[in-house]
Amino acid sequence: MTVHLTPPSDAQAAVNVAERTSPGGLSYWLVEDATVPLVAMRFGFRGAGAVQDPAAVPGVANLAAALLDEGAGPHDAIAFQTLLEDNAIRLSFDASHDTFSGELTVVSDTVALGAELLALALTQPRFDADAIERAQGQMMAGLRRELNDPEAIASRLSARTLFPDHPYGRPVRGTLESVPQIEAQHLRDLHARALGRDRLHIAIVGDITSGDADALVDQAFGGLRETADLADVLPTEVPTGALTQQTEAVAQTAIRFALPGLERDDPEFLTAFVMNHILGGGTFSSRLFKQVREARGLTYSVYSYITARDYAPFLGGGASTRPERAQETLDVIRQVIDEFVSEGPTAEELQAAKDFLIGSYPLRFDSSQKIAQQLVGMQLEDMPISYMTERAGLIEAITVDDIRRVADRLLKAPLSLVIVGQPLS
Repeated sequence: MTVHLTPPSDAQAAVNVAERTSPGGLSYWLVEDATVPLVAMRFGFRGAGAVQDPAAVPGVANLAAALLDEGAGPHDAIAFQTLLEDNAIRLSFDASHDTFSGELTVVSDTVALGAELLALALTQPRFDADAIERAQGQMMAGLRRELNDPEAIASRLSARTLFPDHPYGRPVRGTLESVPQIEAQHLRDLHARALGRDRLHIAIVGDITSGDADALVDQAFGGLRETADLADVLPTEVPTGALTQQTEAVAQTAIRFALPGLERDDPEFLTAFVMNHILGGGTFSSRLFKQVREARGLTYSVYSYITARDYAPFLGGGASTRPERAQETLDVIRQVIDEFVSEGPTAEELQAAKDFLIGSYPLRFDSSQKIAQQLVGMQLEDMPISYMTERAGLIEAITVDDIRRVADRLLKAPLSLVIVGQPLS
């Protein structure tokens, strides 16, 4: 199947996406574009992220992602990195809670070498002791830098508050206690269990024919096990009305709030996405920004977001402010949310949100790497290729009453709160 995407504000940026299956049986999405002699590939293993870390040793998936390109097959870390650098090949991996991901960017005449190195990294990682020690040191340094950062403290405390008995409550990057405990066997165990072809989603964009793309996919991923052996992770729900405060001698008090959200396949998810843009997602146009920052000068930044995590979708938000104004800031946030539920958005607010969300969408497709990232993200969320062309119409059809209905559904419950800094008055 091929779908031609023409973003409404930039016809030159047309994206033609083909859904293909390689001779080895791997499905992927392809955009052929010979404009630049470059090939970008993004891939993700759904369910293979930090939720698969051992409960007592968070940070394993993150450390594994940092080490896959630090030596593989016959090449130690220096030899592997030298091959990448000498051939202008960019290869990297990362882990979120839900997904283990990677990207490969090569010039057109080094596709075969890029595929070979990617295959080695995925199937024969070395996890050498010196590479592990070096990566652990870098991660520990990053974690130590965050010890007195109220934003970082609030993020970790929020996770523990919202998901106390769930893998989402454990930090993806691990802790000062867990990272030194990670051994090569932890990494090998996760690698052996998590990276299965049945969890894999791939997008390729650039100067490559469909036949060469088929070969690239089979060479890079054909050696993976057919089926991953993932630990079961149960769905959970963000609590309402929870409150956690941590006193810290810091100049700013960090406020975090959260409410249960909507699954990505919920028919009203896109309406909730637009609602959130009006409430706190639009950086300089949202209700929260106008009331908390512009009208009262309480904070530099206030925001909300909606996220459809695999096991617990939620709506979150936050702000940081001077300790003596933290209670006032929280009161205004609550007031804005209450008024949004009772009154809904104005027609002007809704139209401005539509114009921004539709008009800015092509910016997600202005480079090969961005296109590949968007296409893999859609696959991980079970979105069809046609969503790209249908999205503008779906947003345009949303009404003020739709927003009011979703706001009533999502925003009426008491906020769960995390406060880091001086206690509130």
